[in-house]
Amino acid sequence: MSILTTLLGPVSQLAGTWMEQRGAEKQAKHEAKMQVIRDGAEWETTMANASASSYKDEFWTVVLAIPIFMVGYAIAMNDTAIIDRVAMGFEALNALPEWYQYLLFLAVSASFGIRGADKLMKLRK
Repeated sequence: MSILTTLLGPVSQLAGTWMEQRGAEKQAKHEAKMQVIRDGAEWETTMANASASSYKDEFWTVVLAIPIFMVGYAIAMNDTAIIDRVAMGFEALNALPEWYQYLLFLAVSASFGIRGADKLMKLRK
């Protein structure tokens, strides 16, 4: 029986050490994930605080609403020339270099706090 105890002792100790290390590894992964979540929440709070005194989102809201107002005015006043001019404006924007369009998209997205703009850009293609 002493030989069996002598053999099983180190094996059980080795298994115990392996289990401890595996548990520590899982705990470390969990802590890393939790830190990423905390960092993301801190980023959101920082951006919200920075945007509190900024007018850039209001600016982009007005810029994005102008074509809608123009089309509404054109319909109300029965002036189709305004609708043609709005269409020309969008054609001009579409003719801009692609890199500039991406920068504009990112600037507007960042202004509104849209995260994951890169995922939205993939949908554009």
